[in-house]
Amino acid sequence: QVQLVESGGGLVQAGGSLRLACEASGIAFNIAAIAWHRQFPGKQRELVAQIYTDGAIRYSDSVKGRFTASRDNAKKTAYLQMNSLKPEDTAVYYCYAQMISTGYWGQGTQVTVSS
Repeated sequence: QVQLVESGGGLVQAGGSLRLACEASGIAFNIAAIAWHRQFPGKQRELVAQIYTDGAIRYSDSVKGRFTASRDNAKKTAYLQMNSLKPEDTAVYYCYAQMISTGYWGQGTQVTVSS
């Protein structure tokens, strides 16, 4: 059974930091491309960061310089370090594991940034 479990969300003041984690089970994590997405109320999910299997990382312009994505294949866990948080970062954050022929979503974790 495939599971992606996010953790680390919560309430933080503007300018603060949070570190999200996404722990995977049931998949060959080391060959999965991992992405972090977020969803604002009433909006579609948008890509925040993508970690490729070769280690390359791509960020959306809105988080570049503030967020850092990483992965630990031995722990089957991906991370999203979020610094200098802004109220407009408030959203539900999801991790996504892209395999060769299919992909899997986590359940999401709420991040709320107060002004």
